[in-house]
Amino acid sequence: MEIEKIKAAALKELAEAAGSKAIIEVRNKYLSKKGPFAALYHELGKLPIEEKGPFGKAVNDARNEVSLALEAKLKEAEANEERERLLGERIDVTLPGTSLYEGHTNPFYLILDEIVDIFVSMGYDVVEGEDVETVPYNFSLLNIPEEHPSRDPSDTFYLPGEGVLRTQTSAAQGHEMQRREGKGAIKLISPGKCYRRDEDDLTHSHQFGQVEGLVVDKGVSLAELKGTLEIFVKKMFGEKREIRFRSSYFPFTEPSVEVDVSCASCHGKGCSMCKGTGWIEILGAGEVHPNVLRMNGYDPSIYSGFAFGVGIDRVAILRYGIDDIRRIYTNDKRFLSAFKEEK
Repeated sequence: MEIEKIKAAALKELAEAAGSKAIIEVRNKYLSKKGPFAALYHELGKLPIEEKGPFGKAVNDARNEVSLALEAKLKEAEANEERERLLGERIDVTLPGTSLYEGHTNPFYLILDEIVDIFVSMGYDVVEGEDVETVPYNFSLLNIPEEHPSRDPSDTFYLPGEGVLRTQTSAAQGHEMQRREGKGAIKLISPGKCYRRDEDDLTHSHQFGQVEGLVVDKGVSLAELKGTLEIFVKKMFGEKREIRFRSSYFPFTEPSVEVDVSCASCHGKGCSMCKGTGWIEILGAGEVHPNVLRMNGYDPSIYSGFAFGVGIDRVAILRYGIDDIRRIYTNDKRFLSAFKEEK
């Protein structure tokens, strides 16, 4: 009988089916609207009335038997597959945990924070200027003449209009003096990034950090500048370090000096690090030029002051013996892991 052959074939294929996917394929083959059982129902219309009842019952019984067998085996297969999936995803809670990489503060910011802390402890205010400045504040109000090479587009990043990326944090001087309207004392540092058209190499970068210092008051002398910088150097590099002033020239200070610190490697005797001199240059400074005071509202006959600029990157190189300034600006975990902030 055709019904029994179809049922037997379906049960045989079901018995051989391995996994839920194969079982579903058997179900779709035999129990779908286009399957063999559906075709048997279409035969009912061709049969005599007295045969329709027994034939229909036989088809239903066979189909139900196959359907129940299918559902039972599919349920069992899905349960087995779920069990295997869970076993595969099982976590062994007795295993040691994964060690996470502990981040470290970049030496640039270690030095910046320390410089700020030193000067704040000496009573300095912190004034953060803007990275984008105007030509007057970046140059003119600092007594930098029009023909000065630092104004050349080959040295400075110019922006549309009068904007520039500041070449030194000294640009904050004019803003602060004008804000005070030429009255009262000023004692501030201005930390931040500066930008110049430099070719990046071992010791130079087109972007670098600087901390500008400015003190303005009545009777401020170069001796006070030296005393301030001696305190800074000893706190930053150690009590045994000494400083010296060398005459120099900057448009915004008069007199101007280059400031050297005694070499840590040879203690002033001369070595390869200090090129045999016993000293290493760390910053520029000087008495604020009378023109700078005058242009920004202070009367130079009443007020005087001093200014200095500390290179954050340069101090980091000297402090930690970094051989290439570019290491500070790359995200190398091996390099950064050498620097651990003291808690």
